[in-house]
Amino acid sequence: MIDLKSRRELEIMRAASRIVAEVLAIVAAACRPGITTGELDRIAEQETVRRRGKPAFKGYRGFPGALCASVNHEVVHGIPGTRVLEEGDIVGLDFGVLYEGYYGDAAVTVPIGKVSPEVERLLRVTEECLYHGIRQMVPGNHLSDISRAIQTHAEAHGYSVVRDFGGHGIGRKLHEDPWVHNYVADGRGIRLERGLVLALEPMINMGGAQVKILPDGWTVVTADGMPSAHFEHTVAVGDEGPEILTRL
Repeated sequence: MIDLKSRRELEIMRAASRIVAEVLAIVAAACRPGITTGELDRIAEQETVRRRGKPAFKGYRGFPGALCASVNHEVVHGIPGTRVLEEGDIVGLDFGVLYEGYYGDAAVTVPIGKVSPEVERLLRVTEECLYHGIRQMVPGNHLSDISRAIQTHAEAHGYSVVRDFGGHGIGRKLHEDPWVHNYVADGRGIRLERGLVLALEPMINMGGAQVKILPDGWTVVTADGMPSAHFEHTVAVGDEGPEILTRL
């Protein structure tokens, strides 16, 4: 069931998404060698509450943190805790907010100090994949146009696209229809219309596409131990094209 958002609903989602963007920027700026992922989690929750929002992930299906913090070969859903970030690490910060009944969701992968040129390139290309997908969010295009844009750009640079996880619709629920593959699956998918809001989130691996879930039941890692990057925006299809709600 695809839920197209009214202009009033979009106004609230802009407000929710702005909180996401502001808090993510603060958390990203706090990333440095010596800080723990648990400290980043506390910053995210405090800054959200200060803005009269509610962390969307905390308690969602039992997730214990406000922030997903995924380090190096961790793809998504890393649980924040005592892990100390070190020079040369990368950390994927995935964060959502519930505000006045609507959700916003975004992610960014941040280098800790100086990282290798190979890892810098992975981060750059993964973020480019996100924007290639966003550019396809125009009325009349199909869902597969987004998927193709992401997959084509990633594979052109020699990277693998994670297939077990992807983007999603968003609104009154954190995860709504449709599912958004980051690779081309069967068929063209739904036709994009004004009022459709999607959370696009390419997860791109330096090595193979295979992933596994750790015994904690949450943390997804690359099967080969190679680094992975993750970027995400909440985006609405407007009359003229895409509107990125989670960009400051």
